[in-house]
Amino acid sequence: MPQVECPGLKASWINDWLAAVGITVLDARLRLHWTEDAEPIAVLSADDGDPVAALVEAWPSKETLHDLPIAECWNGAGELRRKVPVETFVERARAVRGHAYSWTLSSTMTDLCVDEKGEVAHAPFDPAGPGTVKWLHRRLVKLHLTPSAARIRDSLAGRSTRIKDNGLGFDQSRIGSQSDKTSKWIDPVIEELAFFGLCILPVRGRGADKRLNRWANVRAIQRGWHTIKPGGDLCFHWPAWHAPLDLSGIDALMDAWKPETKRSWRLLGVHAAWRSRRYAPRGSADTTRAFGSVRL
Repeated sequence: MPQVECPGLKASWINDWLAAVGITVLDARLRLHWTEDAEPIAVLSADDGDPVAALVEAWPSKETLHDLPIAECWNGAGELRRKVPVETFVERARAVRGHAYSWTLSSTMTDLCVDEKGEVAHAPFDPAGPGTVKWLHRRLVKLHLTPSAARIRDSLAGRSTRIKDNGLGFDQSRIGSQSDKTSKWIDPVIEELAFFGLCILPVRGRGADKRLNRWANVRAIQRGWHTIKPGGDLCFHWPAWHAPLDLSGIDALMDAWKPETKRSWRLLGVHAAWRSRRYAPRGSADTTRAFGSVRL
């Protein structure tokens, strides 16, 4: 089975992990596992042919991204702005049922947690952005490019040239010096792949409607996010595994793996794991959002 090691996709970084999973979303023929080095990196494999060539072929077009079901305007089914009334969400959800990319809606918002204003909750991986790019879909379209095979190989190898942009808003490594106003820099290839990694991370709730004073303290929860202790902050937990898995295999592993139970690690071939740590704003005016990592 042809394999390609990807030093540019480190398991310890949320964006890199999501990007590696996103590769298996774009092409169902590809499999993913991680080296067992001190700093595990992604390994892509395919039954035949070059995995990177398959990824280049599967790369989404600009038209595909513009037509995703989380676009602000989509086939006349309401208008999704940053604040989404539950009625608008329901209309959009009905319209996209059965669509190949319906997960873009269910992995970013949920009507199972509605606030006092009747607006649906956003997933932790759907943070508000700065200025005019508060919407995740706008940020995705803004950073999109159709890269050459060489550009994709450079990104996977960790030697790509970054561009000045905020990206999706997950990656802590895009943030420069804390002592000045250094610009944020991202790799658009990794950012776009990371978006597709959200496919296996739906967001849900407990049917909480704060307008009715039901379960007032309940929060929307995205798959993989757990509290370290009761009442504590939600953290994303993610593993590295040694068996080559396709998207369905990764999906099943995320269901079966329990971060707090080492027995599940051994049974599932998980050899390393991490939890997220949120970026601490420098003040009330700092709207930066990002996630770092802590090894378990």
